Amino acid sequence: MSSLPYPDDPDIASPSRAAIGASVAQKLRRNPMVSTIANEKMEIFLRHGFLTPAECTAMMGKIDEGAKPSTLFSGSAEKGYRTSSSCNLDPEDSLLEKLTKRIDALTGFPAAQGETIQGQRYAPGQEYKVHCDYFPKAARYWPDMRDAGGQRCWTAMMYLNAVEEGGETHFSRAGFMVPPRPGTLLVWNNMLSDGAPNGETLHAALPVVRGAKYVLTKWYRERPWHSVQIR
Repeated sequence: MSSLPYPDDPDIASPSRAAIGASVAQKLRRNPMVSTIANEKMEIFLRHGFLTPAECTAMMGKIDEGAKPSTLFSGSAEKGYRTSSSCNLDPEDSLLEKLTKRIDALTGFPAAQGETIQGQRYAPGQEYKVHCDYFPKAARYWPDMRDAGGQRCWTAMMYLNAVEEGGETHFSRAGFMVPPRPGTLLVWNNMLSDGAPNGETLHAALPVVRGAKYVLTKWYRERPWHSVQIR
């Protein structure tokens, strides 16, 4: 998507990341089915009806089949920081392959820059406290992530079901939250216009109060991605 050089430092401004951000945002804004969530802190877009009810039901079943307690890149955090269950879904599954192509087409990202879609399930009381999707330089795992595709520039997250109570995605610094709605896709830029990480994109999955919450998440890197084992 960009022929500009990629920096080794994830925290600094980057023309290549800036070019990616401008290209994806332009494509989303031109799509009449996509809405912009108005705010002054970050670029975030919404597409209702991205998944059909049947696709949502099927994906919830796949998450139930593979879900295990969620982990963190850091390997350590205060108890209760991320209490959901999650799984990396099979990219060769016919439905996953179809959804992946649909997200790639919507955003304009080359398929090679997208990570495998991850499924997450939240039971009552479960949450993911405030966090960022981009990689900070201070993180011990950054060298591995740098070599595996670099910075996580964009996030695509899909709600699969309505939650009886709770479970909103809360962008606390940007000043808004998005409640779960079946089939809805959220897409946001984790970078600023200059390609540096945008700290205003910090967000949390608020605790589910009643019912359950199912979501799919796909992250896009600045370069072609491949899976690596964290050293």
